Amino acid sequence: MNVILVSNRLAKTRSITLGGWQISLLLLLLSGLVWVAAFMLQYALVRFAPEGLNDGVRILLSKVQSEERQKQQSYVHSSLDAMAARVGQMQAQMQRLDALGARLAKLTGMKPEEFRFDQQPPQGGPLVTLPGQEMSVNNLDQQLNRLAQVVNDRSDKLLALETMLLQNQLNRKLLPSIPPINEGEGWYSSNFGWRLDPFTGANAMHEGVDYVVPEGTVIRASAGGVVAYAAQHPQYGNMVEVDHGNDIVTRYAHASRLLVKVGQVVRRGEKIAEVGSTGRSTGNHLHFEVRYKGIAQNPVRFLQKAAS
Repeated sequence: MNVILVSNRLAKTRSITLGGWQISLLLLLLSGLVWVAAFMLQYALVRFAPEGLNDGVRILLSKVQSEERQKQQSYVHSSLDAMAARVGQMQAQMQRLDALGARLAKLTGMKPEEFRFDQQPPQGGPLVTLPGQEMSVNNLDQQLNRLAQVVNDRSDKLLALETMLLQNQLNRKLLPSIPPINEGEGWYSSNFGWRLDPFTGANAMHEGVDYVVPEGTVIRASAGGVVAYAAQHPQYGNMVEVDHGNDIVTRYAHASRLLVKVGQVVRRGEKIAEVGSTGRSTGNHLHFEVRYKGIAQNPVRFLQKAAS
């Protein structure tokens, strides 16, 4: 922009060239002067000459102040409504956490009276006061946001812990954990390990344990699984073999009658056969084996581990 100055005092005209940034600076300075003048005028009218204002100006100023108060009240009400909704959500989350805590306490075997999630914990102590800071709406909203994040994090971690506990509980149910014969119905006649074979008299490995019980005594699954074998075997006689997954298999031999079929899913403690003396046997008893990856294991170790 070129500004030409013409004056009687000057022998000739002068020209001033203004760049873009100079024009912007002038406009900004002019705008600032206008805002300052308007503010000073309004302050002077309100502060120093309120009684000198006419009715129209008073009504206008009152309307402006009323609209400003309504905006502030509307902002406060909307903020309180939003925070009340957040508090309601957190209360619902806390109820779910209480229920989750009760389930976890039950899974871990804790006594119900040790953790009462439906009651406030006892509190107390000496009164120590500190000069507090004024709590604004923004500060309260920030604290609610942080608290909601903590609650969500704790909820996720507790749910993960519940999943792990349930998985461990399921794994225990799939391990040979209960004796195949009810307690008090029989006794061990031969343990796992080397012994003299009852038919040849030679030293031989006994790959299971024997329960001496009357014929027809119920045989129960030591753990849940799928029946992999249920038929006559030359050595084991009438035998049931249950696959529990993770390369663990249990065998129940010399039965007089089989109560399950191949492919059937059985639960821990379910009836699967009845005791007899079929196959390579000298009398009524149950021969019970536990195998891991095809190798015979001592069944007593599994039962003692499950009991502990």
